[in-house]
Amino acid sequence: MATFKHLPTLTQLRHLIALNEHQHFGRAAEACFIMQSSLSTSIKELERTLGQPLVERTKRKVMMLPLGIEVIDRARHVVRDVEDISDLANAASAPLSAPIRLGVIPSIAPFLLPRVLPALKKAYPNLKLYLREAQSSPLVRQLEDGELDLLLLAFPYSTHDLECNIFAEDRFWIAFPKGHPYSQKEHIHIQDLDPESLMLLEEGHCLRDQTLSAFGPVPPQVQNDFQASSLHTLVQMVDNGLGLTVLPKMAVDTGITKSTRIQVRPLDGPYTSRQIGLTWRKTSARKAEYEHLAGFFRDELATPLSPKKQRR
Repeated sequence: MATFKHLPTLTQLRHLIALNEHQHFGRAAEACFIMQSSLSTSIKELERTLGQPLVERTKRKVMMLPLGIEVIDRARHVVRDVEDISDLANAASAPLSAPIRLGVIPSIAPFLLPRVLPALKKAYPNLKLYLREAQSSPLVRQLEDGELDLLLLAFPYSTHDLECNIFAEDRFWIAFPKGHPYSQKEHIHIQDLDPESLMLLEEGHCLRDQTLSAFGPVPPQVQNDFQASSLHTLVQMVDNGLGLTVLPKMAVDTGITKSTRIQVRPLDGPYTSRQIGLTWRKTSARKAEYEHLAGFFRDELATPLSPKKQRR
């Protein structure tokens, strides 16, 4: 005769994942929208259910025991799979009606989203997009762990075992101070650029790597004291005569150089563009929705901007 076996609950597993992420009972409880005492009780009940301790508690910090780390790794998959089941049911009832946790990189978010989201909201009023802006590497990790549903990334970028839909190409432009010799040309070839004159985003931004890769199979080593965390900062540095920079066309189109003394020209070369696309887990039950969303983004970007929004 089979004996009844007590199993952990999804709530307990979510609480353990949150505790591992925040390494603090108070902050983990806040993230779970419960009292600290409730989270502590939940973790203790989980340990009693499993018959083994998972967490080492000290006055200063929380440390996961080896078994706890292994349980967390499996718990992420369990929680993610259960959420996918719920997503599958929601997608069957009405497309793009369930919430989407969307991760987006900083070199896309302020330029693409304001252009597309108003039309998306009008077409799908019940859709709730919860946005998280970060560099590509942490976003991919959060997608794989089930913390995010979908990513808006620039390619080429390694996405391992994820599924992608590329919906746009974003050409690179060179930005320089007014009066620079480049102002006499209609186009600038990548091989005419001195890499040492370029100011780039800081390490970790995929646009930095994509810009350097535009020089060819062997990217140059740039030794430059000026690095920025945003394209807006780079624009201000160029405006102050500190050097040149490369901007994606979507940033130029939305007027990033407005009210500056900066001029821009298209950058020519075989690798002088990036691709824009959506990325999700292959196991996601919402693949059809994400494919549809990529098509929506593609159609919106195919609509020309009004002359007032096109700044050169």
